[in-house]
Amino acid sequence: MEEKKDRIPAHVAIIMDGNGRWAKKRGLPRSMGHVQGARVVEKILKDASDMGIRYFTVYAFSTENWSRPASEVAALMNLLLTYMKTSIPNCMKNNVRVRIIGDKSKLSPEMNRAIRELEDTTAGNTGILFQIAVNYGGRDEIVRSVRRLAQQVKDGTVAPEDIDDSMIEAGLDTSGVPDPDLLIRTCGEERISNFLLWQGAYTELYFTDVAWPDFTKEELQKAVDAYGGRIRRYGGLKQ
Repeated sequence: MEEKKDRIPAHVAIIMDGNGRWAKKRGLPRSMGHVQGARVVEKILKDASDMGIRYFTVYAFSTENWSRPASEVAALMNLLLTYMKTSIPNCMKNNVRVRIIGDKSKLSPEMNRAIRELEDTTAGNTGILFQIAVNYGGRDEIVRSVRRLAQQVKDGTVAPEDIDDSMIEAGLDTSGVPDPDLLIRTCGEERISNFLLWQGAYTELYFTDVAWPDFTKEELQKAVDAYGGRIRRYGGLKQ
């Protein structure tokens, strides 16, 4: 158990909600909301690093987002591709290591090439680890991990009775990364929407009405302060 005191979460995850509503409120196309949201990601990543947060994960494109209008999907994919291609100098300058999580098999060859270059180039950086969830779904991630284990059972390399939590966790996209301490969702929604389902079992949740394009360092500090003031409970016990 942890004492109630000022604490900085090691790992913060964010569901960046409200880009479209932010744009609509201003009479702008939804794509402009996503563009502004991408700018905010860059700022908040730097702020998080400066605050001492060591892992930062954002929900950029979910497995369900493919059902959005084709024009919006295309705009999102183009925005993500542009980021992958242009962010390397900034990541190297700020010592940021990048990892893309999600099912990459449905992404374009060009996107996969850009992902590999970004991950490979920043692999040696020792600062904050920035995880970007692209074509990601928590249920899909668990299914993919279980399928790997099922194949190993079929091959005879794993016995069913030996399967435990650690073996499933090892097959997740986030393998080797601590579970999120704090999950923030913006723009008034209070659900986790298939994001980090396994990893978020004991994550503290923080919801704000602020739309993602309006999210600031001050808003991040509010979430961190709320986390720091909570008493962590484990196994039904309280300190």
